[in-house]
Order: sequence, then structure tokens, then C-alpha cells
Amino acid sequence: MVADLFHYGHVNFLRQARSYGDYLLVGIHADETVEGYKRRPILSMEERISSVEGCRYVDEVVPNAPLEITRKWIEMHNIDLIMHGDDVSAEMRDFWYRVPIEMGIYKSVGYTEGISTTELISRIKQADSE
Repeated sequence: MVADLFHYGHVNFLRQARSYGDYLLVGIHADETVEGYKRRPILSMEERISSVEGCRYVDEVVPNAPLEITRKWIEMHNIDLIMHGDDVSAEMRDFWYRVPIEMGIYKSVGYTEGISTTELISRIKQADSE
């Protein structure tokens, strides 16, 4: 998860993810990792971690989570289910989550329409120009 400019869409995702188990571990991607496929996060890693840790659905946050999930990473963190929003392309999903898909432990959950970090940035820019 990037969790930049933490908003109710993120909370909704985490609520949905938590409903599939009794312990929710959330991986936060490093700035450099995120910058490789979208823009650099606005909030620092520490700020993003603090925001996610503050969410009542989250039990643990792991910084510098990889995009491509390996069996070693799954086993190291004792993970039973890997989740992502359904807003990722099939190509990226199959690349990043190939191992959990093959293991039968991948699930996507619905993306919250009407809110995104990109939209928030656009609103801020619009408000600033008015």
C-alpha cells in the first residue's frame, strides 16, 4: 500500500481487508518503489506509516514492502491472504502477485469510487488557483 494523503478510500479498503481475518498486517511501499510506477508520494514513509497505524482496522505495519510478493516474504510474515484493491490492471496484478495467486491466497476488494489521492491533489491545485 502507498497510503499517501490517507483518506476514507484507504480506510474502506482496510476495513474490507480486515473483514477477511482477525489480524491485518499492512505493507507500505518505499518512496523509490512507488516512484517507479507512479509519482513520488507527498507524505514521507514515517507519515504514511503513522497514518495507517492510526487506523483501527490495522494491527501491524511493515515498511518497505515489496511490490512483487514472493513466497519468502509471505512465509517470513506468516501471511495467509494477500489483498489489493481491484483498481490495478490485470497485467500488474499478475506480475506483482503471481506467487500468491499461484498459492491461492490472493483476493481483490472493491475500489472506493469518488476518492483517490490523485483526485485530492487535483482538488488542492484547483483550490489554490481560485
